[in-house]
Amino acid sequence: MKYAVGAAALAAVTTGPALAGGVERSNQSVSILFEQGTYVELGFSRFDPDVSGSSNSSGLGSGEMAPGFSSYSLAYKQDLGENIAVALIVDEPVGADVSYSGTNNYPLGSTPPTLTLDGANADVNSTGVTALLKYEFPSHFSLIGGVRAIKTSGTVSLPGVFNYALDSSTETNFGYIVGVAWEKPEIAARVALTYSSSVTHDFEAHESFYNPSTMSVVDDMTDLETEVPQSLTLEFQTGIAADTLIFGSVRWVDWSAFNISPEYYTGTPNGLGLDPLVSYEHDVITYNLGLGRKFNENWSAAILVGYEKHEGTYTGNLGPTDGFRSIGLAATYTTGKVKVTGGIRYVEIGDAKTEFGPDTTRFKGNDGVGVGLRVGYYF
Repeated sequence: MKYAVGAAALAAVTTGPALAGGVERSNQSVSILFEQGTYVELGFSRFDPDVSGSSNSSGLGSGEMAPGFSSYSLAYKQDLGENIAVALIVDEPVGADVSYSGTNNYPLGSTPPTLTLDGANADVNSTGVTALLKYEFPSHFSLIGGVRAIKTSGTVSLPGVFNYALDSSTETNFGYIVGVAWEKPEIAARVALTYSSSVTHDFEAHESFYNPSTMSVVDDMTDLETEVPQSLTLEFQTGIAADTLIFGSVRWVDWSAFNISPEYYTGTPNGLGLDPLVSYEHDVITYNLGLGRKFNENWSAAILVGYEKHEGTYTGNLGPTDGFRSIGLAATYTTGKVKVTGGIRYVEIGDAKTEFGPDTTRFKGNDGVGVGLRVGYYF
């Protein structure tokens, strides 16, 4: 059932980057380990969200504060004998691109709020390199293990918050992956459960701002610890009829452990004493379920739905989303040794509420569209 491999690949972020926790850009799938023979794949995806909100007290709008972003991936898989397969994956595990427009027009003679996100910008960049190994036992069970390196950096500019700015160092740190899988090839059945450890970054951060309590400018280097959280991912597929496959995933991420709290931004008495730049009250579970169909030797297609629970609690101003629902369509064309997959996904972004000083902002009616393209080659 070779079609099963092509259909399942449609679920692997072909329809735009992930959204879990607001900053996740990769679902860290291990499905490439189950490709046949030696295989290389290049992926590109883009997500264009429409996210805006307005203040409860003043009615002032945030403007479009979430610009579109692109992600890439590169993966290589090779067999080392009958029972051992290895893979190398390069991707972007986390990321953020936030830009509040700062277009509010305050009434003539009025005083703008003491704190405002007008003109605020934030950028988080990361590169992940994951090396995986799969050992298959005669019983069709497999053990999976590997190591992951993540390089991350970030900047923040908040001109409406006493001209606060942060620029972090670029740090590379390591984690590990362990898992188990079971297959029944005659019905294209496979279940894989993998755990990815957290990766802790210890940054040097350059913070600068105007301190209203001392009426002086602070410009100093501080230490900042941030954790890319641990996760647990269940991926599954099985044939349910001739040339028809059901597939999906359930992914838990420990986002409640993710926190960005710079020393001066959150600290007192020498700092601003504000809430963390980014934090989440709840962990996140993301569900994906799809149906794939092979039409002929060249074409297969799938439909995929996704869901994350809306928690209803406060989220961070630099990631004002709370759950989502999505639907995606994708198709794969295979000719000779080449496999090309393209897809599109519509995402209904969950309403969110944020706090900033004494004010609350509501983000409602937001959505986005993601597209993806993957090109694979079998050697």
